[in-house]
Order: sequence, then C-alpha cells, then structure tokens
Amino acid sequence: SDRWVTATQPSTTMSTPSPETTPSPSPPTPDPKKAQREADQAKYKATCNEYIRTGLGRNPTIQFLLKRLHEHGCDPPKGFISCVDCGDDIQAGGGFGVLEETTISKNTNNTAQNNSTTTTKNAIEQCMTSAKEAEARRKRETEGDVKLRLLPEIFLCQQHLRDETHAHLSLTHELIHAIDLCRTKMDPVNNCVHQACTEIRASNLSGECDWFEEFNAGRVGQYLGHGKACVKRRALLSVKANPNCKDGCTAEEAVQAAFERCYKDTFPFDRHPNLKF
Repeated sequence: SDRWVTATQPSTTMSTPSPETTPSPSPPTPDPKKAQREADQAKYKATCNEYIRTGLGRNPTIQFLLKRLHEHGCDPPKGFISCVDCGDDIQAGGGFGVLEETTISKNTNNTAQNNSTTTTKNAIEQCMTSAKEAEARRKRETEGDVKLRLLPEIFLCQQHLRDETHAHLSLTHELIHAIDLCRTKMDPVNNCVHQACTEIRASNLSGECDWFEEFNAGRVGQYLGHGKACVKRRALLSVKANPNCKDGCTAEEAVQAAFERCYKDTFPFDRHPNLKF
C-alpha cells in the first residue's frame, strides 16, 4: 500500500474558513541543544579531517601501511577513511569495517534457488547500533536467515579524538586491521580468535600501548610488562564488544589462545615499529 495516506475530503455541507480567519502555522521552535551539537560536530569533523590530512601527508607509519596495502593488491576504495559522529556513549578513537548483511529468503521449493537481498550499514549507522540490535543480528545469522561480511572501511570518531597524536595512533591501529583483512581470510565477525589476533596486533604495533601513552592515561601500574598488559586489556575489551564473543569466558579464551603468537607477529614491519632500543 502507498505510504501516503489520503485525507478524507470534507463534506460539501461543511463551511470552509475564510482566509482571513485561518490561523497561520507557527514556525517550529528551534532546539538550542541540537543546534549547539551540530555546530560542535562540524568543528570536530573539520579538525578530524585535518588530522587525516597530516597523517596521510607526513606520518611515516601511516604512509608505510598504505603502501603495503597497495603492494598486496588491496587498493583502498574511495572514501576508505572518514570522520563520523560516533555518538557520546562510545568512547573510542575509531573503528574498522562496516557490516554487509545478506538476507536469505528461504524458498519452500527445494528445486528453486533461494533469493537474497544485501544491505550495508555505513559507519555512522554501525556506531549507533545498540547491543540489543547487535544481538538480534547475531541470532538471525545463527539461524541462517542472514550472512554477515566485513567490508574494509576506516572511520575516526571525530568527537573523541584528544589530539593529532591520538588520531594518528587510531588510524595506524585501524590500518593494521586492514592489512590483516587483506593478507588473510580472517573472519573477525564470527571467529573470536581471529578478532583477538588482529586486535592484539593492532594495539601492539600502533603505539597505543607505549609507556608514555599509558602514563598520560593514568594506567601505568608498573614499568616492566606494562605493554603486554595494555595490549591484552585492549584486545579483551574489543572482543567482548562483539556479540558473537560477548560471553566473558569466550572472549578471555580467545585472547589467551591468540596472544603469544599474535603479539610476536610484527608484519608488515621487520621489527616492532616503536622499539626504542
């Protein structure tokens, strides 16, 4: 049926108000909070885009990772890196990948092929996905109603970037995920160990767990061994955020199973890029 609903026409016996007596509609009252938020987001986006420009233009680690993506035949698509409003509830510097969801229409006729439709959530929609929606999507996939696939895309959460350094570390982190998706057949959406491995590598190789970064965040309890503890903590938080791995034991086991091998894996670097001595 049409989305537009036709209003019932008035009876001819009803009187129509004259133009002089017809009240003019009141203009909508502007929402000052909404207007302020839009203004703030515009400033955040401009700053974030500048961080991306400087990262691509003069950060050697970011330039190196993009070069390796090209060399492996994974040319980033147009709009590969973007700045988005991730909402105020998600305290993250950025994210990698958007989900492509293929809905399978099951046919009762066994001789006929199933029809399917494919939809893709953009970065903003993915940021705004609630835990309840994510759980419902996981259940649909488990029951065979949909098939999920991760498509490469990097987004930075524009309102949560502390400064240029934070933005560049976040961008490096997400580019490590891009390298992993390019060189392997990993399935981080459905395989918790795969996700744990790429999260371990990204946190380790990006520099986010550098002693100075941890010290500034007030999370250094000891000098020796802080790096491994930071990497493990960050990886565990990311894996737990995946509805397929949300159970604490599952996430813990996945990180534990992948940790030693993936922590030592410095690809595409010859050695750890932040090794000072």
